[in-house]
Amino acid sequence: MNFELFTTFFKIGLFTLGGGYAMIPMIEQAVVERNHWLKSEEMVDLIAIAQSCPGVFAVNISIFVGNKLLGTRGALLAALGTVLPSFLIILAIAMFFHSFQDNRVVAAIFRGIRPAVVALIAVPTLRMALTAKINRRTVWIPIVATLLIWLMGVSPIWVVLAAAFGGWLYGRRTQGKSQKKKATNSVEAKKNGR
Repeated sequence: MNFELFTTFFKIGLFTLGGGYAMIPMIEQAVVERNHWLKSEEMVDLIAIAQSCPGVFAVNISIFVGNKLLGTRGALLAALGTVLPSFLIILAIAMFFHSFQDNRVVAAIFRGIRPAVVALIAVPTLRMALTAKINRRTVWIPIVATLLIWLMGVSPIWVVLAAAFGGWLYGRRTQGKSQKKKATNSVEAKKNGR
């Protein structure tokens, strides 16, 4: 399991371009679909938590997955597997950057990669929306959050904190209603039982 965890995240780190969000499809495929280490709902929760924590998004996800599977050792193996490929590639680029920085072929390759990275980010976003069970009553939440961040320049931290507080309030409200309904049903059942 140690080697499998490390190599899984090493491959993800090695073959994913575009940063943490672009890694989500590969992480989801490896962790949820292929290895069945997490359920789809757990993955959505994990993404939300990893996004809320400081640090590199993909590393945060790998740490959470590794910790769930093998504790601290798993967290270290998964994190190392995620960052090692990028470290080695960036080290090689830094060593040889001056020799190809003005190369038109390299510049054209990067121009071609950019739209693909947008798609890599869009696909997991849509999957997360479906898994998060966003419906017509809750669709306004991600729309408002997006507009606050994008158009109004509100820090994502404030949006996440406001969403967490709103979720807490909603949970208290629905839990309170549920408890009142159970109490009412219990009282009515006792009356009808006599």
